Amino acid sequence: MPVDPLHRAKKTQRSMTSPPPGGPGASAVEVRRSSRRRRTVSAYREGDRTVVLIPARMSEAEEQRWVTVMLDKLAAQESKRVLGDAELAERAGRLSQQYLDGKARPASVRWVTNQNTRWGSCTPAEGSIRLSHRLQGMPEYVVDYVLVHELAHLLVPGHGPRFWRLLEAYPRTERARGYLEGVVAADRLPHPPGPRGE
Repeated sequence: MPVDPLHRAKKTQRSMTSPPPGGPGASAVEVRRSSRRRRTVSAYREGDRTVVLIPARMSEAEEQRWVTVMLDKLAAQESKRVLGDAELAERAGRLSQQYLDGKARPASVRWVTNQNTRWGSCTPAEGSIRLSHRLQGMPEYVVDYVLVHELAHLLVPGHGPRFWRLLEAYPRTERARGYLEGVVAADRLPHPPGPRGE
């Protein structure tokens, strides 16, 4: 059962730690203290920041120690989730079987770092698919959507009605597109001002 956000806000104190351990380019960290939390500490990513949940009674020194521990733990978890090129190719094969009746057979599937305006690209004549490294760390259903999108291009080069009918087979198409649109929109937003004096 979801907790009423207003009720939760009364029991939670928030503080921002910026910049986070990890240097420039790392996301901001928001620490939320809760009187309901007794011993546990947890953390998760929320957009471009990391939220660390701690008991209200923790000292500032304990808070800083736990923020560092949890950032390291999240980074370790995320690095395990990043697929290599071989795993990406295997995943593309499974997705082709599942959603495109195995008709899309890429010759190669790999991550690239030179795509900053596209999430993926495909060269049907070569059977090659390339995904932007910016997708790494995004939810699996988003990466899967981009893979299915590029696999569909092996069968239909353009973005006509036949192409979009192929994509209808992937059930999370709209959700993944919404996620990617949100990422693009967030990149266009002005960055919030830094701490006073900057």
